[in-house]
Amino acid sequence: MKIEWIKKWFAFILIYIFNLLPIKNNKIFLFSYYGAQFGCNPKYISQFITNHYPKDMFEIVWAFNDPESKGFDDQFRKVKTMSLRYFYDLCTAKVIITNFRTTDLFIKRKEQYYIQTWHSSLRLKQIEKDVENVLPSNYVQMAKRDSIKCDLLLSGCKYSTDIFKKSFWYDGEIFEYGTPRNDLLLQNNDELKNRVFKKLNIPLGTNVLLYAPTFRKNNNLQVYDLDFSNLIKSLTEKFGGKWVVLIKLHPHLMSKSNKLIESEHVFNVTTYDDIQELLLISDVLVSDYSSLIFDFSITKRPCFLYIPDMEEYMNNERKLYFDFNDLPFISAVNHDDLFDKVKQFDNNNYQKNLEDFLKKIGSYEEGKANEYLLKRIEEICFDEGRDELYEAI
Repeated sequence: MKIEWIKKWFAFILIYIFNLLPIKNNKIFLFSYYGAQFGCNPKYISQFITNHYPKDMFEIVWAFNDPESKGFDDQFRKVKTMSLRYFYDLCTAKVIITNFRTTDLFIKRKEQYYIQTWHSSLRLKQIEKDVENVLPSNYVQMAKRDSIKCDLLLSGCKYSTDIFKKSFWYDGEIFEYGTPRNDLLLQNNDELKNRVFKKLNIPLGTNVLLYAPTFRKNNNLQVYDLDFSNLIKSLTEKFGGKWVVLIKLHPHLMSKSNKLIESEHVFNVTTYDDIQELLLISDVLVSDYSSLIFDFSITKRPCFLYIPDMEEYMNNERKLYFDFNDLPFISAVNHDDLFDKVKQFDNNNYQKNLEDFLKKIGSYEEGKANEYLLKRIEEICFDEGRDELYEAI
């Protein structure tokens, strides 16, 4: 405990010193889930920058717990979290972007601009102030302080905006232009699809069912024990073609995912680093209480909810923002129920319900979230001296 206390105070000293240095107006500092991954909204924001802007226009810095891990983009600079360089870049960046709460070791400067992307376009489970009584008190205090630092909060739909206004301890600007990571799902990108199939060693043309449930408090895998063989038979009977099942458990269950039983047509992809790419190649999604169902909804492809523990979950985990009867997705409470629902799937009825739901929540997703956000970031970084900067480039 004493060592941790010393480390924290040493960090505060570094922050104090580096906060005296000039801010670099074109520097953008990003991290996702506290440096655990190159993913979620920050990934797609940085990729949009590298794909659409001159190389030297922005200085992009990513923070990782393990900067040497493979799979990270080489078009930006990497720093190790909590290192000397980490604090220097965090303190001297003009724009800070993350998808989760920042800790007390981010002391925001007056000239800095902090963009909170959050990590879902809409959620089924209640969050933040709405479940304050079940959240750890230290997290609640951190979340409240983080909300004060925040300058811009991204929203994927009107329903999310309303949730943020009442539950996020935040009264600043909400940017209602969609979710950066969801732009991928509204674009035709056959080249990326082919790369993902190749990476997973799945033949092109194979139909994909993605099973991506959320976690439970007890971390028990029993609830995920679907009969995948009969599920594949039901999919083949209904839709035809050859099918494979990809199982993507929540990151909380990473250490237990090796207990999943794989087969010739069932693959454990829990360690795959980007869930959006898996959604991109999936023809059907089976999930439960995960916010992924709302991301996938904009693809207009079939989504089924396998919720055998519905009552237990609602009693022991978190309350929900929606009644299952109000969702466009098809719910099943046991194996046979799921197989029957797949076989009886009516696409015309599903599409109508989906369209009504997207109108009800007021979806902002149109595949241009990154474009709109970068226009704002340009204004933040280059509002003064813009012409001189462009001439220099």
